[in-house]
Formats: sequence, C-alpha cells, structure tokens
Amino acid sequence: MGDGNFQQRKLRVIGSVIAVVPMNETMRSTAFPAPDAFLQDARALVRRDPQLSDLLGLDLEAMRHDGELIAGALSEALPVDVAAGFLRLGAALAAPGGALFDILRDDCRVTASRDQDPGGAVTSLLFANGLQNLLAYRFTHHLSGAGRATMAHALKTRFLRAFGADIMPEAQIGRRVWIDHGLGLVIGQTAVIEEDVSLWHGVTLGTNLVDRGEGRHPKICRGAIIGAGVKLIGPIEIGEGAVVAAGAVVTENVPAGALFIGPKGRTLEGRARPPHELGILIGELE
Repeated sequence: MGDGNFQQRKLRVIGSVIAVVPMNETMRSTAFPAPDAFLQDARALVRRDPQLSDLLGLDLEAMRHDGELIAGALSEALPVDVAAGFLRLGAALAAPGGALFDILRDDCRVTASRDQDPGGAVTSLLFANGLQNLLAYRFTHHLSGAGRATMAHALKTRFLRAFGADIMPEAQIGRRVWIDHGLGLVIGQTAVIEEDVSLWHGVTLGTNLVDRGEGRHPKICRGAIIGAGVKLIGPIEIGEGAVVAAGAVVTENVPAGALFIGPKGRTLEGRARPPHELGILIGELE
C-alpha cells in the first residue's frame, strides 16, 4: 500500500479487509452534462416512491439546479426557524458558475463512488451523513474566506448540532475527500487535509496544548486513509498514501506509504507540565 498513488484509487472495505481498486476516471472530472443532473435524479426517485417527498421536505419542482438541491438537503437538517434563511444563502453560494458549484458536486460523486452507493450521487447527497458534514463545511469555509467569519461560525454551530461533527471553517480541506459516517469527527482550525483523503467517524485532528499559533493541528497528505476513532494530535504530518488504522493515537509524523497501527499509551518519568505553564487558568480569570 505504500506506492504513493492512492489519489488514483478507490477504497473498498469488506469486514476488516481493506482493498484498493482503480478509481473510476470519470469521477475525477468536474464536467457535468447539465447543471440540474442531480435534481433530475432526485425527481425520478420521488416519481418512483411518492411518499419519499414527505420525508425529504423539498419542493423539487420549484428548484432550478443542483446547487439549490444541495442547499435544500442541508437546510432540512436545520431548525425550522433558520432553514429558510440558509436555503436562500446556500442556493446563492452554490449557483452554477460560482466557486462552490463544481466542488460540491464533485464531493457528491466521490462519496457515491467510494461508498459504492447503488443510488449514485443523489442518494449520497440526500442520505450520507459524512457527505453532508463535508458539504456543510464547504459553505462555512467559503463564508470565512469571504470575510464573514461570524456568519461562518454561527452556521458551523448549527450544522454541528444537526450532523454531529465539528469542523472549523478555517480548516483547509482539499477536493475529492471522503468522510464516511462523520459522527464524532473533529477538525481543528489550522488542520490541513489534502486531496483524495479518506476519513472515518470519530477521527480527531486536535492540538497538544504545547504547540501554539499557526500549524498547531495535524496535516494529512494526499491519498492518506484515516480509520475510525483515530486521534491525530499536534503539528504532525501523515504522509502521502499512509494508512492509520482504527483506534490509533498518533503524536508523531507518519511517513508516506506507511501503515500505523495501535494506541500506545505509557507513563513517562517526571511530572506533567502544570496548567499555568500551558496557559490554562485554574480558579482565576485574566
């Protein structure tokens, strides 16, 4: 697994066996035959099972393009009093020709391919929690980059309550990333995730309270695979094509193409640094 070419592959998990097969090259393309390709598929789903419309809560016939469908799918997870506001904002940000349109649709296609979703990209969009977490991040990251940090964090908090993942808007996440399930995922403010990375539920990209400032969170390089429950702590780098197995606690760099397994807790000689040395106030306020 260490040849560094994971960006050209697709992950398949069967039980505890991990296999890699060539990625469908059509998945890489951002070109779509029509700006409403997903929307047409969603309408077909409802025609086959009309009761599905009640569960989706979306007026598919009134929508004009896939950006509106994506915003609508996310808005349905939000409280009623904020859903309409996000639908308007999200549909405008995800309009054809905008910065987010192709990125969001690529996210849907990648999830459908790596998940082997028989319903294709549209059912991944409507039902895959991990994908919805990623799509929600794309909106908050865009708002943060546009100078609307307060709006980005307000929206991030709403999506956290809806989807169960805490992804900071300032984090850097590349294209063709796959998040499976997504529950319990935490991605810190200065974290970097490059293209073609795969992440399972319960993964944390956190800090160690010692290293501060920019770059205090982990960096995951292209094509790496991070298993369920993995904790990546501090300014470390997971190399290109590396695999970190489920449950691992990682506090050091992992070389490109390496396989890292197992939590390894141990007590060191001496004492831990006291809270005041770490900048943590105990029993007082500044």
